[in-house]
Amino acid sequence: MATIRKRGNSYQIRVSVGYDTSGSHKEQAMTWKPAEGMTERQIQKELNRQAVMFEEACAHGYRTSAVKFQELAEEWFEEYGKLNLRNTTFYRTKLLTRRVYPAIGHLRIDRLTARQIQGFINSLAKDGVHEKTGKPLARKSIIHYLSFISGVFTYAVRVGLVSENPCSKVVIPRGEVKEKEIYSQEEMQQLLSLMQNQPLKYRAFFYLIAYSGFRRSEMLGLEWKDVDFEHQIISVRRTSNYVSGIGNYTDTTKTKRSQRTLKIAAPIMEMLRALQDEQASESLRLGGQWVDTDRIFTRWNGTPMGNHTPYKWLRNLCNENGLPFHGIHAFRHFAASSMISAGLDVTTVSGALGHSNSGTTLNVYSHMFQNAQARVSDAMDGVFGFLQKAE
Repeated sequence: MATIRKRGNSYQIRVSVGYDTSGSHKEQAMTWKPAEGMTERQIQKELNRQAVMFEEACAHGYRTSAVKFQELAEEWFEEYGKLNLRNTTFYRTKLLTRRVYPAIGHLRIDRLTARQIQGFINSLAKDGVHEKTGKPLARKSIIHYLSFISGVFTYAVRVGLVSENPCSKVVIPRGEVKEKEIYSQEEMQQLLSLMQNQPLKYRAFFYLIAYSGFRRSEMLGLEWKDVDFEHQIISVRRTSNYVSGIGNYTDTTKTKRSQRTLKIAAPIMEMLRALQDEQASESLRLGGQWVDTDRIFTRWNGTPMGNHTPYKWLRNLCNENGLPFHGIHAFRHFAASSMISAGLDVTTVSGALGHSNSGTTLNVYSHMFQNAQARVSDAMDGVFGFLQKAE
């Protein structure tokens, strides 16, 4: 039921619209001013009509521009995020609210300026922001924060709360551009040779990821049904991910093009066959303790391997043997580098890596393609060197 209060020459109409995410009561309000010359009876009749219309509008989701950023962001998660974002993207975006809400969540959406958003974005590029390293956030992480805020404002424009998105005027701090850390051919050979006496599941994991360039989440999502031993091919159909507070969960691939099939070298397929036999033996030995998930890379009891497990295992192996540790993603870069060095064209490399389009591959590995092209030029100069002598 709407409540009406006279304020000078106008009237304020307030309607209860429930409670916000913190449990606080929420109301929507509007102001109506009668036209000059209206009688008291006309005013009361029109005022009641305005109150009924406003109450109906609120019941159908009407929002005033006085809504706070946090409240609208939570609405965006419900009305847009859950319907359009991958589970992984949704959960990771939710994590961004830990910094965003304390900074700007209390501000009205219609009064939040590009200057205020720029100040928050700039603060992420300062020393001490990263809790673990004490360094600024990576530029890629800062982009994620701005994309989230911009997404909420795009939603606000669409539902008529604001007329423009102030994020279009915000600039990402340049920051430090780090070169990709890639294992050289010699380092990779040394690293893989060290794995000969290591547990089979880790040996198979790192040989396969170095050869295929699969993402870590794709590797951990592989199941035995994805392996065709007869034709020596493996298909990527799902991912296994981890988010703090949620735990491990299975999701779709990053894009439709990430669902792909790759032919794998025979020695690696033999490792996988041996790993499958090893799992079958463990299943018989453990009996009821074994959980049949069909995953290729598992814990001791058959449940999916944790996302941090191969990372920690590799780090320990590198530290114990005095080798550089570049993380799991460096194996994907190594595979891409090997494909490019072998002379594969950008379309083929893009398809093998599961990029959404060839432009992504060129952006990420442009330097490698340029080096490969330079080597072609050098080779052709050698072939046609006799022309210079003839001049």
